[in-house]
Amino acid sequence: MAEQSLTGKVVVITGASSGFGKGAALKFASLGASVVLAARRDGLLGDIAGEVETSGGKALVVHTDVSHPEEVENLAEAAIKQFGRIDVWVNNAGGAALGVFEEIPLSDHVQVIETDLLGTLYGSYFALRQFKEQGNGTLINISSVIGKVPAPYFASYAAAKHGIVGLSGAIRQELAAQKFDDIHVCTVLPTSMDTPFFDHTANYTGHKPVPIPPVYDPEQVVEVIVRLATKPEDEVSVGAAGVAAVLSHNFVPGVTEVAMGKQTHVALMIKPEAAPDTEGSLYEAIPAGTGVSGGIKK
Repeated sequence: MAEQSLTGKVVVITGASSGFGKGAALKFASLGASVVLAARRDGLLGDIAGEVETSGGKALVVHTDVSHPEEVENLAEAAIKQFGRIDVWVNNAGGAALGVFEEIPLSDHVQVIETDLLGTLYGSYFALRQFKEQGNGTLINISSVIGKVPAPYFASYAAAKHGIVGLSGAIRQELAAQKFDDIHVCTVLPTSMDTPFFDHTANYTGHKPVPIPPVYDPEQVVEVIVRLATKPEDEVSVGAAGVAAVLSHNFVPGVTEVAMGKQTHVALMIKPEAAPDTEGSLYEAIPAGTGVSGGIKK
């Protein structure tokens, strides 16, 4: 990718305080883009904005809880007021509640849907309105391999991520029918990545929350997000195991789901050490987990 291709572009990123969001923000800035940083952890966003500006880029921090539509609308308005347009919108904010489905508080399941799925819907809604006014733009929605291949103990997360796949596909169909050829919708499907995701997740498994192995470098996802900004694709799976799982599910879904079920049960419910229940960061931001990496692959 030529650095010139992103110079002056305006990129909105939700969930920008850690993980893929933070990594993408810094990468976009290094390539000349102006970045609008959205999350609940204002202090961390301020630090990232400082890194952006030290490198010569432009940054805008907008406190945003994506489960509240008025805050997502404010995010879009703030970006347009500051920079005059939005070229790329990345719906990245998300969380999970792990455990046996009916043993997780119902309110936690609802919050996962409100953050992961409705947050993506709100972001897509306000981004698309601006893109149609401009006549161009790229929407990048972060789903998961679990959005194609369900996994036990991730029930509401799987529901939300499947919803993101469907939402993105339906919007693509509408844009094609309406002949908006310069507006693109991309769906990213990461497999297990070494991010702070498991520092933040609500957990009712009785065990320390861990990813389903194998675990990959989050920079793989960051590179895909940045690439899609100039070379959009409909769907991209990231991580060799995830690519294989999605392909397998296309041809032998039953066999694939049985294998995923067994692997996840062992990984989450048998091997890890005991740990107390926690709401994680579902309802309130927490200090833990501030890097792009979660430090799992030490």
